[in-house]
Amino acid sequence: MAERRAFAQKISRTVAAEVRKQISGQYGGSPQLLKNLNIGGSVSHHTTVPLTEAVDPVDLEDYLITHPIAVESGPLRDLLEFPPDDIEVVYTPRECRTLVSAVPEESEMDPHVRDCVRSYTEDWAIVNRKYHKLGTGFNPNTLDKQKERQKGLPKQVFESDEAPDGNSYHDEQDDLKRRSMSIDDTPRGSWACSIFDLKNSLPDALLPNLLDRTPNEEIDHHNEDQRKSNRHKELFALHPAPDEEEPIERLSIPEVPKEHFGQRLLVKCLSLKFEIEIEPIFASLALYDVKEKKKISENFYFDLNSEQMKGMLRPHVPPAAISTLARSAIFSITYPSQDVFLVIKLEKVLQQGDIGECAEPYMIFKESDAAKNKEKLEKLKCQAEQFCQRLGKYRMPFAWTAIHLMNIVSSAGSLERDSTEVEVGTGERKGSWSERRNSSIVGRRSLERTTSGDEACNLTSFRPATLTVTNFFKQEGDRLSDEDLYKFLADMRRPSSVLRRLRPITAQLKIDISPAPENPHYCLTPELLQVKLYPDSRVRPTREILEFPARDVYVPNTTYRNLLYVYPQSLNFANRQGSARNITVKVQFMYGEDPSNAMPVIFGKSSCPEFSKEAYTAVVYHNRSPDFHEEIKIKLPATLTDHHHLLFTFYHVSCQQKQNTPLETPVGYTWIPMLQNGRLKTGQFCLPVSLEKPPQAYSVLSPEVPLPGMKWVDNHKGVFNVEVVAVSSLHTQDPYLDKFFALVHALDEHMFPVRIGDMRIMENNLENELKSSISALNSSQLEPVVRFLHLLLDKLILLVVRPPVIAGQIVNLGQASFEAMASIINRLHKNLDGNQDQHGRNSLLASYIYYVFRLPNTYPNSPSPGPGGLGGSVHYATMARSAVRPASLNLNRSRSLSNSNPDISGTPTSPDDEVRSIIGSKATDRSCNRMSSHTETSSFLQTLTGRLPTKKLFHEELALQWVVCSGSVREAALQQAWFFFELMVKSMVHHLYFADKLDASRKNRFPERFMDDVTALVSTIAGDIVSRFQKDTEMVERLNTSLAFFLNDLLSIMDRGFVFVLIKTCYKQVSSKLYSLTNPSNLASLRLDFLRIICSHEHYVTLNLPCSLLTPPASPSPSVSSATSQSSGFSTNVQDQKIANMFELSVPFRQQHYLAGLVLTELAVILDPDAEGLFGLHKKVINMVHNLLSSHDSDPRYADPQVKARVAMLYLPLIGVIMETVPQLYDFTESHNQRGRPSCVTADDYEGESGSMISQTVAMAIAGTSVPQLTRPSSFLLTSSSGRQHSTFSTESSRSLLICLLWVLKNADESVLQKWFTDLSVLQLNRLLDLLYLCVSCFEYKGKKVFERMNSLTFKKSKDMRAKLEEAILGSIGARQEMVRRSRGQLERSPSGSAFGSQENLRWRKDMTHWRQNTEKLDKSRAEIEHEALIDGNLATEANLIILDTLEIVVQTVSVTESKESILGGVLKVLLHSMACNQSALYLQHCFATQRALVSKFPELLFEEETEQCADLCLRLLRHCSSSISTIRSHASASLYLLMRQNFEIGNNFARVKMQVTMSLSSLVGTSQNFNEEFLRRSLKTILTYAEEDLELRETTFPDQVQDLVFNLHMILSDTVKMKEHQEDPEMLIDLMYRIAKGYQNSPDLRLTWLQNMAGKHSERSNHAESAQCLVHSAALVAEYLSMLEDRKYLPVGCVTFQNISSNVLEESAVSDDVVSPDEEGICSGKYFTEAGLVGLLEQAAASFSMAGMYEAVNEVYKVLIPIHEANRDAKKLSTIHGKLQEAFSKIVHQSTGWEFLLVDLFCWFFFLLPPSLFPSPPPFYFLFFSVEIPVSL
Repeated sequence: MAERRAFAQKISRTVAAEVRKQISGQYGGSPQLLKNLNIGGSVSHHTTVPLTEAVDPVDLEDYLITHPIAVESGPLRDLLEFPPDDIEVVYTPRECRTLVSAVPEESEMDPHVRDCVRSYTEDWAIVNRKYHKLGTGFNPNTLDKQKERQKGLPKQVFESDEAPDGNSYHDEQDDLKRRSMSIDDTPRGSWACSIFDLKNSLPDALLPNLLDRTPNEEIDHHNEDQRKSNRHKELFALHPAPDEEEPIERLSIPEVPKEHFGQRLLVKCLSLKFEIEIEPIFASLALYDVKEKKKISENFYFDLNSEQMKGMLRPHVPPAAISTLARSAIFSITYPSQDVFLVIKLEKVLQQGDIGECAEPYMIFKESDAAKNKEKLEKLKCQAEQFCQRLGKYRMPFAWTAIHLMNIVSSAGSLERDSTEVEVGTGERKGSWSERRNSSIVGRRSLERTTSGDEACNLTSFRPATLTVTNFFKQEGDRLSDEDLYKFLADMRRPSSVLRRLRPITAQLKIDISPAPENPHYCLTPELLQVKLYPDSRVRPTREILEFPARDVYVPNTTYRNLLYVYPQSLNFANRQGSARNITVKVQFMYGEDPSNAMPVIFGKSSCPEFSKEAYTAVVYHNRSPDFHEEIKIKLPATLTDHHHLLFTFYHVSCQQKQNTPLETPVGYTWIPMLQNGRLKTGQFCLPVSLEKPPQAYSVLSPEVPLPGMKWVDNHKGVFNVEVVAVSSLHTQDPYLDKFFALVHALDEHMFPVRIGDMRIMENNLENELKSSISALNSSQLEPVVRFLHLLLDKLILLVVRPPVIAGQIVNLGQASFEAMASIINRLHKNLDGNQDQHGRNSLLASYIYYVFRLPNTYPNSPSPGPGGLGGSVHYATMARSAVRPASLNLNRSRSLSNSNPDISGTPTSPDDEVRSIIGSKATDRSCNRMSSHTETSSFLQTLTGRLPTKKLFHEELALQWVVCSGSVREAALQQAWFFFELMVKSMVHHLYFADKLDASRKNRFPERFMDDVTALVSTIAGDIVSRFQKDTEMVERLNTSLAFFLNDLLSIMDRGFVFVLIKTCYKQVSSKLYSLTNPSNLASLRLDFLRIICSHEHYVTLNLPCSLLTPPASPSPSVSSATSQSSGFSTNVQDQKIANMFELSVPFRQQHYLAGLVLTELAVILDPDAEGLFGLHKKVINMVHNLLSSHDSDPRYADPQVKARVAMLYLPLIGVIMETVPQLYDFTESHNQRGRPSCVTADDYEGESGSMISQTVAMAIAGTSVPQLTRPSSFLLTSSSGRQHSTFSTESSRSLLICLLWVLKNADESVLQKWFTDLSVLQLNRLLDLLYLCVSCFEYKGKKVFERMNSLTFKKSKDMRAKLEEAILGSIGARQEMVRRSRGQLERSPSGSAFGSQENLRWRKDMTHWRQNTEKLDKSRAEIEHEALIDGNLATEANLIILDTLEIVVQTVSVTESKESILGGVLKVLLHSMACNQSALYLQHCFATQRALVSKFPELLFEEETEQCADLCLRLLRHCSSSISTIRSHASASLYLLMRQNFEIGNNFARVKMQVTMSLSSLVGTSQNFNEEFLRRSLKTILTYAEEDLELRETTFPDQVQDLVFNLHMILSDTVKMKEHQEDPEMLIDLMYRIAKGYQNSPDLRLTWLQNMAGKHSERSNHAESAQCLVHSAALVAEYLSMLEDRKYLPVGCVTFQNISSNVLEESAVSDDVVSPDEEGICSGKYFTEAGLVGLLEQAAASFSMAGMYEAVNEVYKVLIPIHEANRDAKKLSTIHGKLQEAFSKIVHQSTGWEFLLVDLFCWFFFLLPPSLFPSPPPFYFLFFSVEIPVSL
């Protein structure tokens, strides 16, 4: 048999096999039964469905009707059905950033504009699942929510946390020594000493009513009340969630569609000052990207002139609007980079002379010389005033400069500098830029970190900087174009910049640059609308500057915007006759040809009205071919006609004032019509210029058309370059989209022919054009498709639901639209892959479905259904496929069409018939329509030409199209199945909402053919998943989760029984494939994901019918488990089939609790040890169950205990499933065994053994008599070859499973559990107890110090880590083995670090929580460590209390049956184990109460059958009697006293307890380091006090016996104190131990204990000879008592046999009067007082002599051993012994030379080294070997 794990040794894995045998014997070997897995399904109607197959689900809707619940109201009632308000359709007004929403001003709008405006303003239509947040996807068991739920936890008191530190401990010891002064000076055995000390001690509080005779039932009842009060309700709040990525069932709510902004930058212009101030200067700012050669923002115009300067222009400037007085602007940058510059351009009033002349004064005059140059300045001022008077409305270019934005951002990030030289670009002179920190700005925002390279392009978190720009470059008249600017900017970044050599204009421009605040006040949009918040309209505003992103931005339009930017670039009048030199261009936006038709839509610049009718470009003096750098911003009217155009008029401006010379002379005209074939005309133009005014009707023609009789500059060549750019959410600027929208609107308006480009489309070829335009959408640019995504999808959906009637024929566009949608969403998915959630859902599409999509209105020109439509039209969509379907409307697809091409529509014989039938049906059906007015007025003509009123329901059509599509379309739909599924669900909900069917019976909500389509769809998609999961892994994963979410959604709206059948369909398809695969784990993993998503439904519990009681099957044939229970010793005569069904995965259980059945079945199948290839899924399936339970645990709906019990009922089979897995669970008790540490050792023991008084190995030996092992009990015996039979679960998975088990046990109905326990066999009950035993170890409290140490582990020096590594490699437990185990996944991370016993265990577990956490966050604060310890303490307490509750139920269950002993032994085992672990004071009180009740009920159990457990109990009680916590001592003392009392009452003496307690104390002294005798003394005093107050037994010998025992115990304590004093002096310590051993001469068990204790101490110090002598004495002692017990000739005749080895052995002879007789109860009952024990001791002695090199002695030992083996005919052992003897004699031969001197030397060394005081008579043990005979060779 394969090796198996430690604690599984005695757990039989043959349970299931035996069960099968029994059943096949009893029931004729039913083959179906044998097919079942370990946990069978019960036999219902003679059929059994194996766990690997899905059962038929119950018809939930029918079941609820036929099984009405008796409860009228209350929490249980709510479990039965979904709440009435489960789903709601909510219309939420969309949030508007601005105070007034952006909509066109015109009242008359064309259809496209109307649709766009509706799309940007209508409310969001949201389907809200009100309780969705209660599903497992939003499980609060995540860190942030956990903290919330953990508030107000009580602090549990643990002794390990209370244990004093080293220093204080020693002080306390000194104090104790002073108090017990007699200990040192009193000889051993002084009764006076003991009495004196005990009289001085104070007892602990006595427990009230302890000695009363109370009936057991009453005690039980009282204990239960105490245990159940103040319990923590939510177990999972104390347990960390398993470490998972984002849970697969979580679907995040998409972001609300909103306007796009990049990173925002606030620029404030503070002041502009030149050396001389003689005239107004006008400035503008804009951002440029040099690399992309693109202007990336519109211009921001600002005016920093003084009032005096502004006054010079008063005649020319009308009063300024406040919006044009802005001096701060917010720029948005989507793609920040190192190439972005902030360019500042300055202009001044036009004057005579070129730019150089005009700039000269600014370069030569200095402010400091103002007095000296006063006259010259006066003259300049005077000239400037004249030019302002005359030419005030014209501008000329003046100067410019640029700031390298990223230099500012990165240098502003360096926090330590307060004032820096910022090299912003390289074009400036050294020191020309300085960044000065204003005290008001410093520290307003600090940067977390400084970065470099492209990362530094983060504009959201730098420190605000104030810049002072000191140098400007004058504009070159011939280098004004953007191309020239890019060259300059590129040049600025080079070290040898040309610009450096230019003479600058000195000035001071102060600018503040900072990250824009989240919601700035007083802000205006680019359209000058006020952004919320805008408290006061009179405050100077901040302007938001429109961004022109450097690259495409893919965000749908959500606001109305319609702007046009005109950029005149250059003009060439070189070949024009006549005088035209100072040229300006007047730009106007005209709606007609009359000069008065100019529209006031041109945005003003700075200090002027908001809008004007014209704009002028700046003049370059005396230049016939000027460049321009103007930006003219126009607000486009929403509706454009053919007459709208841009008119450019060219003027010559005369700068000198001459007689009869007008100020401006028109020298040319040109224009651009705004529409061309209905599309907005934008782009680059090179226009010819006419010398004369254009003739009438020119606006509809392009200037390129040669109009007759007109004169043109340069023979009609293009001489004027201009660029027109539109930023519009009305105009798509994409030909394919334009054509599609135009055709759709033509259909709506029924206006033919339609002009598209150069084509005229007549009605007869409209159908083909429409279809081709739909398929051509694929060719459109992605950016406009995304911008108009919402409108585009709306229109495609509209075409599906309302097929148009063209020329009397219904045109079915369903297929074309479906294909177009599939292709569009796939394009988005492929190109915008950074925009997806974990399920591959594109966020733009998810937002569209969630917020935007609604059922289209069902009549042309009517508003969408929803609040605020026509009167009563809220329910338009209801008629889509109403229940009343007029027979005359045979346009509906018939059944025969459902699988055919949907293009084929059933067309009536002629259009006339159709129209008549429609009108007829309308007349008859009007009564049942909710629409009156609209229907009645729909005339014959309208019906013929428009669209048919409501035609199809979108979800029905969608399902049909999807089912019948094939090829690439089907593939495209599969790739993005989630989109169509979610669309379908939302359409279904809207339909139910508008049809008032949300309250209707679920059976009647949807027509049968739609349900057929859904079934076909789900079935084919499941087929795809199964057939393609190996090839298209990623796609199939997405498809699988999409399908699961779809079914999850359907559970909320459709017939739930129907959805269960769909789930079964999917299951069936997967199952059929699963078991034919060699490696099924991938497909099984997909199925787990599928199930987990479905089970994340918020009403999962209701779906499982928690209130239904399982009806017993018709036939009485029992199930697997129940058959076992029939063979159990105490099953009830009548099999309670109902109970059995509830606890196992029987067919009725899996049918009625359908989803829970699937979950538990998956668990059982995957955890089955024989399941091939599913090992990797353990964690996944366990996490699924854990997630469900933790979600129920925190669900406010199930807070009521009654309700929780119902929920727990759904998981009762979990207990059986976990019982089956016992051998596979991680062995949490191993950590106790590895170094044999008792689990109660405090955190200090983790440090290692260096400071320990007695080593842990000795502790094992001490515990070796009838004092039980401190490892696990017999069912968990540890053997040297503990292998593993099955692949073991990881610690994390095991913990998760066990916490789930505890949850079910905590919340399940106790009476149901008790009934089931009654049915279980002894074997199964014992297995349950094994599980509980494991739970105790698993949830043991680790102690605060361990948390602190875990925390500090990370900070150990690398040297220390290297040392650990070496220790691991050289140590006894091979590091390699550890690593191999890890690589097999057997040491997966445990969420709370599991109870690892020591740091050896920790050595390779770097992937455990505390390592992981520490890498994420270096050091935890003290508070966090305290919090962790608090949680762990509460979890340990609650887990153990649940175990205690369960033990109580087991005790009650079996107390009425006859075969209870073995089970009660198991109960006691678990109880004792829990006492041995690190427990809280609260738990121990309840634990002792239960233990007292148990002993009271079954005293003979402890004193007759489970004698070892009696010993164990004594040890545990004594251990807790020495606790530092008084309440624990009180209860432990009470328990110990009652134990003596009960033992006495059974046989008028309590020898057994007396013996065990004495031995326990000596064992405790040997093993515990933090043992404190003062506390134990108090407990002893308490016991004495009980004895004194016990009136009932006062007349018996009992009080005296108690007193004797207590005094004896006290003397042992006294010796202990001395031993502690001499801890550092090994010789003295051994001497004391020798004395103590001698003192136990009349107590063979204890003497043996101490002899072994000494042997261990010697071998620790490598004194092998001494160790061997101790072992020989131990063997002699055993032999002495064995010879008294049994007469076997081959055994040694007592200690005389050993005198050849050492004459001192005769000390062990049992001859004196006070020696106890070995057959007395409880004496010599340890495992060493057996033949095997004797053999073991002798073998150890021989090995020690061999190590000491004393080979003659080896021979003597084997002389005693050989007869025993010969008697047993153990040839193997004899062969080994003779081999060893041969080795020994060989060594004697080889070493004979020189060996005698070695002995003599050794003797002398010892003799002279040690003081005479160490030579008592007889000599102590460490000289025993000197009586060995000297070798013959001497």
